[in-house]
Amino acid sequence: MTKNITRSQMLGEIGEAAVRLRFLHMGFQFDGRSRLEAGIDGIAEVMDNGKPLAKMIAVQVKATESSQYSSEDDSGFNYLIRSKDLEYWQGSNLPVIVVLYRQSDDTFFWKEVPREFNEGERRLRFSKDQDVLDKNAVDRLADLTVPKSGFGYYVPPLGGGEEALVNILPIKLPTEIYVTSTPYSAQKAISILLDGDEPARFDWVIYGGSFWSFHDPRTSICSQIVDLDQVEAIETEYLAFHDDIVEQNKFSHLLKKVLDHQVSDDLGWDKKNKLFYFRALERNVSRTYHYESSKKKTSSEVVNVINSKKEEGRVDFVRHHAFIPRLELLADEWFLVITPSYYFTTNGFTAHSYPHALLSGKKRMDNSASLRGQVIMWHRFLTFPDHAENDLFGNDTTKEVFLRFGEPPTLTLETKVPEDVWGANKQKVSEVDNQQRLAV
Repeated sequence: MTKNITRSQMLGEIGEAAVRLRFLHMGFQFDGRSRLEAGIDGIAEVMDNGKPLAKMIAVQVKATESSQYSSEDDSGFNYLIRSKDLEYWQGSNLPVIVVLYRQSDDTFFWKEVPREFNEGERRLRFSKDQDVLDKNAVDRLADLTVPKSGFGYYVPPLGGGEEALVNILPIKLPTEIYVTSTPYSAQKAISILLDGDEPARFDWVIYGGSFWSFHDPRTSICSQIVDLDQVEAIETEYLAFHDDIVEQNKFSHLLKKVLDHQVSDDLGWDKKNKLFYFRALERNVSRTYHYESSKKKTSSEVVNVINSKKEEGRVDFVRHHAFIPRLELLADEWFLVITPSYYFTTNGFTAHSYPHALLSGKKRMDNSASLRGQVIMWHRFLTFPDHAENDLFGNDTTKEVFLRFGEPPTLTLETKVPEDVWGANKQKVSEVDNQQRLAV
């Protein structure tokens, strides 16, 4: 009787060979097991530029010729794990992944088998964008080999280098600062200015009877609160880089007040959370800011109206782009540190009563690319006086500008920081989920 090798056996061998070759092209080792294997076809070893790291991953290969996967569409598909396989894999001391190979289109997809799966949870959902087995997956695979117990863990990135943007803006200070005496406290001075006929301005500080500002108080409404015959212009450097930490803090406060004055037409200040946020122009109306990014012209919806998914015409909340400012003196230079954030209102003007769940949900969805984009956007906004012809908000650009900002510095990293490592075990919660949680 003639012996036959079935098509299924041939396809299994082809699948294992194809997966082994794919791992080798990714820079991993792959060793197949003997014919006695019971659910693990091979062991992949993580390598860094040809250096074996003794970090192992158990691999089970499932090959098909051309058939569609379960529930397959353009975004992904499902795969149902057999009960016996799941029981076997959950006893492994190595992370276990399933690799699906389809011969007709030469596609490779992979997914880790979660250890917390139970009998009723045997379905894996594969993404055609995120779960491709190629060089973009090396950091996620390496992450699987690191123990997650203890006080923390670190996964060395295995990809190439990248340029990192630092979220600090160098401040270009005015050359002179005006100093004079005043008989009033800061609170009394504010009261006098608010009662005056001219628009009040608060880009100044008062400490112990001493008044500081970058504008000449003799030419503004501030003439009502200072001793005019004592006004003196001195070099900014004398106060900006004073050895006394108390004097440095006073100067930092002045910078904050001047910044507030410069952006007040477009940004509001939330005292509770200490952040600037884009103001809405109209009730329940979005607002878009157009600017020049690092490579091209772009725009951002800086006030975003989120409508209800359940009730047509109802606004659930309004999200405003925001940033938390911090002023730092580093190596004889002042910097504005920008921490991107968000501010939430019910209609663009009334603060939301429960913003924390909305904020945490949105931040879970942000990645390094979106944060980088926000830092660039804030830099472009803060330097708008240098681009007065791009008066995108229709404001009066003749307003005095005392603080100007340089480009945020960049650093060249030897290795790329992978998104999936920083986001390990982090479930991205949609805004709809947060709304449902608020409704509970």
